[in-house]
Amino acid sequence: MGIYSVFVISKSGGLIYSYDNNINNPEVERTFAFPLDLKLDFINQRIVVTFGQRDGIRVGYSILAINGQQLNGRRLGDEDVLDDILSKEANFPISIKFGIPKLTANEKIVLASMFHSMYAIAAIQLSCRRPGQDKSLDRELASISINKFKPPASTGIEFLETENFRLNCFQTLTGVKFLVISDFSHSNSTKDVLLRKLYDIYADYALKNPFYSLDMPIRLV
Repeated sequence: MGIYSVFVISKSGGLIYSYDNNINNPEVERTFAFPLDLKLDFINQRIVVTFGQRDGIRVGYSILAINGQQLNGRRLGDEDVLDDILSKEANFPISIKFGIPKLTANEKIVLASMFHSMYAIAAIQLSCRRPGQDKSLDRELASISINKFKPPASTGIEFLETENFRLNCFQTLTGVKFLVISDFSHSNSTKDVLLRKLYDIYADYALKNPFYSLDMPIRLV
């Protein structure tokens, strides 16, 4: 089983713990001629490919290095990469390395908050089904006393799949969420077992620690 990342998110959307395995962090280095046939934009302090996938380079990849030199934001030394280097024919041919950079601590906090909000929205929308969306269910509910019927509670987001990874989520009764981002090598049931094992470890080593406060960030030393 290939595990890329693990997140523990508090009931209010705060990031309690994160772990990056980085077993699948592809990097692609190519030599380009002028003009560069990729659309690049400066997004979140990175130069990102926004259009023009080719030769293993995908939309969302960032420039990691140019001619073997690591980038600092959008600058390479004293020059601006977009305005001074990639826009001038004299700098070509040029070797550019693309890849997926590691998330910063602030980006992980933002992602945890975003997923918490998505989870809440999904739970509300699925629980508040409007009449008329499913006529067979409407007929069934009409035969039940309205005083006895309670709309089924939604579990929220249990898993998401993309072409690159699978995200599995387990929410505890106290609202803490455990997320595992992994490959497709095992079924969702196997990931569910892993999530509950992580919950057991969290309960044993964090919640039973007398110096630990609920929802406090966990940092391993």
